[in-house]
Amino acid sequence: MTSGPLGIVAALHEEIADLLAEMAPGARVEHLGMRDYHVGRLHGQDCVIVLARIGKVAAAATTTALIHRFGVSEIVFTGLAGGLAHGIAVGDVVVADTLVQHDLDASPLFPRFEVPLLGRATFDTEPSLRDALAHAAREWLAQEMPNRVAADARSELGISAPRVHVGQIASGDQFISSAGEVARLREALPQTLAVEMEGAAVAQVCHEYGVPFAVMRTLSDVADDAAHVDFPRFLRDVASVYSHGILARFLSARS
Repeated sequence: MTSGPLGIVAALHEEIADLLAEMAPGARVEHLGMRDYHVGRLHGQDCVIVLARIGKVAAAATTTALIHRFGVSEIVFTGLAGGLAHGIAVGDVVVADTLVQHDLDASPLFPRFEVPLLGRATFDTEPSLRDALAHAAREWLAQEMPNRVAADARSELGISAPRVHVGQIASGDQFISSAGEVARLREALPQTLAVEMEGAAVAQVCHEYGVPFAVMRTLSDVADDAAHVDFPRFLRDVASVYSHGILARFLSARS
């Protein structure tokens, strides 16, 4: 594949708003399939930034357009997730090493979680992208986060000493919120760290087209009944700041 721009994708506008505001003069917007694709340069890199919207179909459609219409050579998805594993906390960052669709079950024709006719259930992220994102996240959390996320927001939202984790992320077209759902997922996918609604769809499309990709998620809650986070505030005061700060550092390191 010839070298092309980096695709940056999110499910919610707040997760990319600050990045869009920083695009270099001359950026253009191309409307395709009910989405605006922002094409230009950001922190020295050619990028296409787009709001996919929520869910696996939306993510797959957006990823396909990025590859076919805009010729991206790599894709990074950024956004929120619920923490699934024990020992992780609100404000932590999870960078995926593999992704799986937790709501995919074509049994008895195919094993649970396996994508029919592909012969696999999990999809691996690209190691160099994954490592670079994790490194940028660790540096940003240690060096910049305390000055970028207000102390009262950290205290009231339960963020104390956020860490970066690398591991499996599960995706499905449902919002996981009950203790029963969490318990079932933990039993079925014990290695999974976080759960969200888009990443595995991006992963499958990128796998089929041979495009390197990575997925980074900020944990807005621990996905069970005990978590009652002020989601709009978390999105505004934490998630948007994390996405902007970490990706800006990631992009600058590639320049």
